[in-house]
Amino acid sequence: MSVMIWNGMTREALGSALPDSVVVLPTAATEQHGPHLATGHDALVLDEIVRRAAGQVDVRTNVVVAPTLAFGSSDHHLPFGGTLSLRSETYLAVVKDLLRSMIESGARRVLVVNGHGGNHELNEIAVRDVALVQPAEQPVVLAAGSWWAITAKALAGREEFGGVRVPGHAGQLETAMMLALQPELVEDGRPAREHDPSLGTRIAGLRVEGEVPWRQFDGFTDSPALATPALGALALDLAAGALAQAITRVADAGTAAA
Repeated sequence: MSVMIWNGMTREALGSALPDSVVVLPTAATEQHGPHLATGHDALVLDEIVRRAAGQVDVRTNVVVAPTLAFGSSDHHLPFGGTLSLRSETYLAVVKDLLRSMIESGARRVLVVNGHGGNHELNEIAVRDVALVQPAEQPVVLAAGSWWAITAKALAGREEFGGVRVPGHAGQLETAMMLALQPELVEDGRPAREHDPSLGTRIAGLRVEGEVPWRQFDGFTDSPALATPALGALALDLAAGALAQAITRVADAGTAAA
């Protein structure tokens, strides 16, 4: 197993490595995270998860880690300030273009790993649309998933996460992960709340939007005051392990495409 960093490689080295590797493209955001967390939270946390995961993958799998896309579909956070957002159609076009560029450079297996909720469905559309138009003589395997979805089973099996909203936004879990990673980026006096005001009507089989505007609850979900470094450290470990397994499975799925 070899872990390679796209930005540290020459074009020749990438040309040799890409056809037999899984490329990991991290996607995140630069956006407000309540009054207490740094705007770079999603990229910082995701970079750590990807770094750890790449070092844990199956020994048969080579991994090339692409630069993190640190801007996402975050228009819903613009009213707070501190947010750098791409419109959804722009973000989708950017991810598609990055995937096409990777394929043109020789990549045959790409996993888009996401760290921001607003990107989730758009990443799925991007890998679908790009993969479906690939010519038969140039088969690829493209996959997309958010770290919390990839880690859901592992988190559900631990009592420490009972009652914790996953992932939430700038709430208990995200705050805990930053406390474990870079506590200096968490402001003192973290806000507390008893109930998550972001949870609106739940209708089975439907996604309901617009009922509870973000501005009404100051741009964060559940209670950051409940966060602990220990909870965050455990979440980072579980996420890295789950992502390592996902990378290996993408490699196995792409054996015929390599």
